[in-house]
Amino acid sequence: LEQEFGQEGVSFVEGMRLLAGASADLNTQAMNNEEREWAFVNAGKGLSQLLKQLRQPEAIKAAQPGKALKADLRSYQMTGVQWLNQLTQLGLGACLADDMGLGKTIQIISLLLIIKKKNVSSPASLPSLLVLPASLLGNWKDELDKFAPSLNYLFVHPSVLSKEAFQKMTTSAAAIAKISNKDLVITTYGMLLRQSWLVEQDWQLLVLDEAQAIKNPNTRQTKTVKQIKAQSRIALTGTPVENKLSDLWSLFDFICPGLLGSATKFKKFTQALEARKNHQYAPLRNLVQPYILRRLKTDKSIISDLPDKTEVYAFCQLSKKQASLYNKSVQNLSDALQGLDGIQRRGLVLSYLLRFKQICNHPSQLSGDGQYLTKSMAKESGKFSRLAEICEEIASRQEKVLIFTQFREMTEPLGAFLTECFGQPGLILHGGTAIKKRKKMVDQFQQEEGPPFFVLSIKAGGTGLNLTAASHVIHFDRWWNPAVENQATDRAFRIGQKKNVLVHKFVCKGTVEEKIDALISEKTALANDLLENNVSDESSTKLLTEMNDQELLDLVTLDVNQVQL
Repeated sequence: LEQEFGQEGVSFVEGMRLLAGASADLNTQAMNNEEREWAFVNAGKGLSQLLKQLRQPEAIKAAQPGKALKADLRSYQMTGVQWLNQLTQLGLGACLADDMGLGKTIQIISLLLIIKKKNVSSPASLPSLLVLPASLLGNWKDELDKFAPSLNYLFVHPSVLSKEAFQKMTTSAAAIAKISNKDLVITTYGMLLRQSWLVEQDWQLLVLDEAQAIKNPNTRQTKTVKQIKAQSRIALTGTPVENKLSDLWSLFDFICPGLLGSATKFKKFTQALEARKNHQYAPLRNLVQPYILRRLKTDKSIISDLPDKTEVYAFCQLSKKQASLYNKSVQNLSDALQGLDGIQRRGLVLSYLLRFKQICNHPSQLSGDGQYLTKSMAKESGKFSRLAEICEEIASRQEKVLIFTQFREMTEPLGAFLTECFGQPGLILHGGTAIKKRKKMVDQFQQEEGPPFFVLSIKAGGTGLNLTAASHVIHFDRWWNPAVENQATDRAFRIGQKKNVLVHKFVCKGTVEEKIDALISEKTALANDLLENNVSDESSTKLLTEMNDQELLDLVTLDVNQVQL
């Protein structure tokens, strides 16, 4: 190696790659070259100490937020703050990947207070920028006011600012003057696309909440975020790997540009890892580990006073009407696939997968006839029948439940049906629910005498809400993404929860729902492979739209032995 690099040495990025067990340039041939098996790389004293601190952050001794923080941090949260502070001081990026509910927000608030303390002697210091989904605006405002009243912040969003104040931000000069004395500016991913001055401005710290929003590197939103200039960047996400390794590449292209190479080089690198006989993902895991801090709620050494979460399947059988519609749709798909390819075939497959989901929920969702609005219609759907059975038991115990669906059009029918089951109305939240109304609904549900059920569309209600009054979570239809499902479950299973949480996952037997559950398990294994020390032989999940015709038909064909006929 000394001969290879000569007197010029290696860059920081190249050094990190070498220390991880990869080649300096992520060259796949060099990585698999047997002649290099004898080679080893040691970090110098200073870098070795730094890497030890990043990999064992509990040993870091850093500045404290002090009395400005109006809360007592748990020990793991203080460790997270120290780790973040260490990385940002070095100008490096970081991904705080704690489980939902472990307090990523308060760790960032603590870091901002430490930064504010340091900036007292530097009046010309830059403000920091926080970018988040619109649904989390209220959460951040509440926690900033509660835990850090000394932080001077500004929200750039029409739902928080007055119309007049927001209109004054249409020019860069006016906007920059407005933020000159702020510690923190908060905006949404959508606003970045409409307020160009946010992208043009230099920032001290750039924080992305729910950073899985940039997992697709080709979207305008992702490209815009990555244009923002900041001294340090932090990504907050409980799911650094949602479906595939390219999620991880896009995340690191934001926090540590260049570390994982270009998208093309990274793809070749991961393909080479998959071909290895042993410890396939070890070099990649070692490479990203210093920049990712992940703690799990199920780890009792992290948090011992959180109750248990139990996940169970609620298997449902299709009704005769559902089975007939399902079989007819399988035949229609088989006929329609003939001669199709490319984007037309992909669109057809996606539309039929959606149709199968609708049939599994209720025939009326497919037809749109509205005949599922009463409890007497439960017999038309195995899922509605099973939902009635589970919720009657929940009601008898005077417990509360969250019901998640991916379909906005299902929220109202579910709400009406559950009103009959519980004998009283509950709450419904979907993408059309006003942001200001959401907090009132959460407060209402959290009261002991509040509504017994809360129906939520998983896209609108799957993040940012604290609903610990519920001890049951029902996934009425599956999102087919384990990360999204877990985020939704964590609305109830989080700090503040005093009861055990029972998660019911609805699956129609013999249908595509049951068969795809195996694919969901593979996705979970992929994420664990990178974030934990497990090594799996299965490295990725085959996209449903890439299956050949026979594979696809085998996946969706109904197993008649599992149906009530």
